[in-house]
Amino acid sequence: MAKPAQKVTQSPFRDIPFDKLVLSQSNVRRIKAGISVEELAEDIARRGLLQSLCVRPVLADDGSETGKFKIPAGGRRFQALSLLVKQKRLAKTTPIPCFVRDAKSTILAEDDSLAENMKRAVLHPLDQFRAFVALQEKGQGDEEIATAFFVRPQVIKQRLKLAVVAPALLELYAEDEMTLEQLMALTVNPDHERQVQVWEAIRSSWNKEPYQIRRLLTETSVRASDRRAVFVGIDAYESAGGTMLHDLFQGDDGGWLEDPALFDRLVSEKLQAEAEAIATEGWKWIEVSLDLPYGYSHGLRRLSGDPAPMTDDEGAAHAKLLAEYRALEEEYEGQDEFPEEVDARLGELEIAMEKLETRPLIFDDEEIARAGAFVTLYRMASLSLIAALSGPRMSLGNTLMSSAVNRQQGAELSTGSYADGIGHGTEITSAGQALGANARDDEDDGALKPLPEPVPDTEQAEDADLLDFISSDRPRINDRMTVRKITIQRLSSGSRGSGRGGVGSGGSSVPKRGQGASAHTARPPRPNWRDLRAENGQRTVPGVPFRAVRIGCRRPGPFA
Repeated sequence: MAKPAQKVTQSPFRDIPFDKLVLSQSNVRRIKAGISVEELAEDIARRGLLQSLCVRPVLADDGSETGKFKIPAGGRRFQALSLLVKQKRLAKTTPIPCFVRDAKSTILAEDDSLAENMKRAVLHPLDQFRAFVALQEKGQGDEEIATAFFVRPQVIKQRLKLAVVAPALLELYAEDEMTLEQLMALTVNPDHERQVQVWEAIRSSWNKEPYQIRRLLTETSVRASDRRAVFVGIDAYESAGGTMLHDLFQGDDGGWLEDPALFDRLVSEKLQAEAEAIATEGWKWIEVSLDLPYGYSHGLRRLSGDPAPMTDDEGAAHAKLLAEYRALEEEYEGQDEFPEEVDARLGELEIAMEKLETRPLIFDDEEIARAGAFVTLYRMASLSLIAALSGPRMSLGNTLMSSAVNRQQGAELSTGSYADGIGHGTEITSAGQALGANARDDEDDGALKPLPEPVPDTEQAEDADLLDFISSDRPRINDRMTVRKITIQRLSSGSRGSGRGGVGSGGSSVPKRGQGASAHTARPPRPNWRDLRAENGQRTVPGVPFRAVRIGCRRPGPFA
């Protein structure tokens, strides 16, 4: 015969005046943990007591009830109520809802206290995030929620940020397939599709560290600490419609600029405006470059100017910064290391003083009229001007145009030209292209225009023709070094002094230093290698000096 199921009985609930309650020594909680009693008291004052106290009657020596009740489970709530009574925010006789255990119960008081603390399930973080979102959707602001749960508003912002990660990724986090740190890293970029792409890319990788997730999510963005971003200014970028990415869970140096195209345009425009302002000083030419390539000053002589003195305001600002710096050093002189916030402040003071101490140079007006200047960004995002006297301007342009650094720099500036208001025609260029607001635009009247004359030094085309000419009778030769040897042998049998002017020319047609473009236009026509192949017995290339031909390379100039 089946044993009948035991019926579950509940102990009665009663409202007991506060002054009839006392704390039991059977409460197992001895160590303070979780939110403080003060915070709990404020929460009870705001919303009332959500959970009843578990109490037992206090018995006299003869076993009779004394009218008092001891609390083995709910001691922190009782202490919070006591604080409210002490602050006269709660009357001593206020009825408190209690769960009254029978004094003759076989369940020990310590058992009740331990069960209340151990059987409690901790709320999953994702449930907490979603609960905050629900509160926000129902009209509560970040400050209000933060006040209700005794946390900083920044914490609420973080929790709300976690709750808006792609739903598919939140489910993975709920199933413990993703750590909280990884979920935090995914919040850097709000694009759900991009979040999923990055997670799919790294989930099978050995490197699933949060920093790797952040790097992939921001690889197309520009850090706010970048010298170009500091030069343009975040406010200017946002005013132009740019958006920012921020990491709410760790220091991000101001975040990331999410629109690199807009950012590059703003950098270009500001650099151009600065160059045009400098052009009013009367410089002969100005070269604008974010990064000056190696050898940019080859063939130039740097001007030595005199540092401009500080103004009264700058001197006063420098003295104030220096006084604060020395005061902090003296205050923490005996310590092994500075506190983190003090060390950061000292670094800020050093940078500010260095900016004031880096003085612009004053140059002689006569030298300015025949000299040029490089305008670039210094390491602290301040504009730097390097003045130099130059030889032929073209040599400088070629140096910058051929530099890999210049080809890859972030800013692509519009073409144009500029003339300042002093009467000096200042040529402003970047990567070999003219800049400026007064760029000359050729009028398009719809008429057909002749094609421009080709550049005289068409070495690559000539070298291709020459290679074709040499290997025509030896089709099996395809090694470059072998072809080069044959080239040297064939050219060495020709006339070394015939110059580069073509068949029968009397000398080199390459213009010497000081000659203009007219020397190029007067150059005789070059020989056609395909026609020469048809000539019987012709095995030399007339009119080309011995050492001038370098297959696959550009020739720097004529050789004697």
